[in-house]
Amino acid sequence: MVKERIESYLINLSLTYEEVGENIWVINDEDKGLGRVVVFAEESLVWFRTKVMEIPKNNKLEFFEQLLKLNAEMVHGAYAIEEDSVILVDSLEYNTLDFEEFQASLDAMGLALAQHYPRLSKYLNN
Repeated sequence: MVKERIESYLINLSLTYEEVGENIWVINDEDKGLGRVVVFAEESLVWFRTKVMEIPKNNKLEFFEQLLKLNAEMVHGAYAIEEDSVILVDSLEYNTLDFEEFQASLDAMGLALAQHYPRLSKYLNN
């Protein structure tokens, strides 16, 4: 049931994706601003996550402050730290999940990646 619902949403959005495990999909649709976005369902949640970049070695305090400011601009999801990487994550409740909510979450991630990456990427070479 989970698989069919999520895959129908991915198909209806005309996204390029691959099923990589049980209830795990990877969206690779650069044309829509969604490269390597992992969607996975577990228990009663659907998770969206993608790696944005490595944490810069210098100017970390300024960089983390920038991430917090960008989180305030997010419609869905948030930036987070996982090991040495910055990731963008969102989660939705599976039981009440509808197509529009699924689409809104992916749209917000694509928009955040497009709008925020130029501001974050300036820290890459520091």
